[in-house]
Amino acid sequence: MIKFENTEVVGWEAAIRGLRNPMNSWDMSDSIFLDTDGDMYDICGNHAPFYGDDNGNGSQIGKNDLNLMKRLRNAGTDHRKFMRQIVVYVDITAPLYWWKEFDTYKVGTVANSCSTMHKIHEKEFMLEDFSCEHLLSSAKDKECVIEDLYNDYHDLDPTDVMDVIIEMLNKCRILFLETKDKKYWWQMIQLLPSSYNQKRTVMMNYEVLANIYKSRKNHKLDEWSEHKESTCSMDTSNNCMNPKEYLLCEDCHVGKGFCDWIKTLPYSELITGEE
Repeated sequence: MIKFENTEVVGWEAAIRGLRNPMNSWDMSDSIFLDTDGDMYDICGNHAPFYGDDNGNGSQIGKNDLNLMKRLRNAGTDHRKFMRQIVVYVDITAPLYWWKEFDTYKVGTVANSCSTMHKIHEKEFMLEDFSCEHLLSSAKDKECVIEDLYNDYHDLDPTDVMDVIIEMLNKCRILFLETKDKKYWWQMIQLLPSSYNQKRTVMMNYEVLANIYKSRKNHKLDEWSEHKESTCSMDTSNNCMNPKEYLLCEDCHVGKGFCDWIKTLPYSELITGEE
């Protein structure tokens, strides 16, 4: 399970000014931007005709600038420094086992997370707080069970084990709230499974995302991989410079991964290298 909310992409104007600097070719830029007063302007500050719509989606990358961006992107990291100036902010909710892998990317990323240290006891633990969509039940797999030492008539399957863990977490939570004894807090911290979903607000740039996409699009984790064979009808094409929220698709059972979300970003071909 992975969810993306409040996606914001900024820095286009500065990035385009920067990529035009080496050849002093600012006058060849054909991108336009929308200011806070609703007026359109180019990177030289000149007034530009309005080509947008009534929803404030007027800012757009021109054909000349986009072609230059693509050429620099394909020329390699030494030439595509503008991609480091296009910054993405997003709220991501994902399991701890996914965040451990995301933390590999330290350069060019910043993240602020919801704290398990301070807030683990604040609400009751529910099954929905965990990514457990792949856990087996005895009805689906009779081999993946262990003997219940306290019940001669019942074996425990993975879903039963998760239920027991949640029950114990809630028991320790109640004891901690009643007594404030830290030993019960420790039980929650050390019992918490890596499937627990945590929310973080993340800042990245297009260069970081290009590296992630290249190395993770075929990853075994659903939360990473690109789901090419999904029958989902969700439209992931988006060149709006103010993208809307991207949530998990409710119309299909194949979860949308990080690399699917990347392809919803404006001008995502700069990240993926795909036309």
